[in-house]
Amino acid sequence: MDTTGGPRSATDRAGDLRARGLRATAGRVAVLAYIDEHPHVTASDVFRALREELPSTSPQAVHNILQDLHQRDLLRRTDLSDSGGARYETRTGDNHHHVQCVVCGRVEDVDCVVGHAPCLVPSDSHDMRVFVTDVTFRGICRSCEQTEPARAAD
Repeated sequence: MDTTGGPRSATDRAGDLRARGLRATAGRVAVLAYIDEHPHVTASDVFRALREELPSTSPQAVHNILQDLHQRDLLRRTDLSDSGGARYETRTGDNHHHVQCVVCGRVEDVDCVVGHAPCLVPSDSHDMRVFVTDVTFRGICRSCEQTEPARAAD
């Protein structure tokens, strides 16, 4: 994962894959590159975007790649309400949350104020050690609010 915020090359991504014990296939490198540039996308989004670049790929192959990358902590998977499927991003290893527009579905990152996981502690952990908290703020973005004022009042 790039911690400097700078652009990542295919060589950098291939190195990341190998460091996590994965072969640096064209599909894996392409998926990482796409999600780096388009965070919070679904598997369907990735497949549609890459089918020209990787004509022999299939929706199942994309799902398999996403699963491999998620299991090796190269991708974060987030399941959000009403989002049409799991969303993926390359921002991993930190304690950030999300804000989601209930009209258009746009998702953005929200940094945790506390900074370390878990940033919230439940009133009753039911004898479990809590190590992460996922928070999704749901609202309406300004663009949707301007086009749907009646919905914004809710």
